[in-house]
Amino acid sequence: MERRTVILVKGRVQGVYFRASAARAAAELGIRGHVENLVDGNVRIVAEGTTENLEKLIKWCGEGPPRAKVESVEFKWLPPEGGFIDFRINRTQRRSG
Repeated sequence: MERRTVILVKGRVQGVYFRASAARAAAELGIRGHVENLVDGNVRIVAEGTTENLEKLIKWCGEGPPRAKVESVEFKWLPPEGGFIDFRINRTQRRSG
């Protein structure tokens, strides 16, 4: 069953190759979507794939790459929307103004 999840990873997750490592983990699991740094220092992942593989990605997010210090992982399930053809790393969001 295909699903979508939005994952918010909090902690020391920027500047530790979290996005690149997450993209590699997602690609290995056949997950499509994107990962991005947020201006508040957290990382957000929007991903689509099978429930089983998304659960594996969520579990991976709890550890992250070796230099990360993950404090929490929040996620919500959503219906799949499609539109993703692969998994990408987005640029850091910037504050408006």
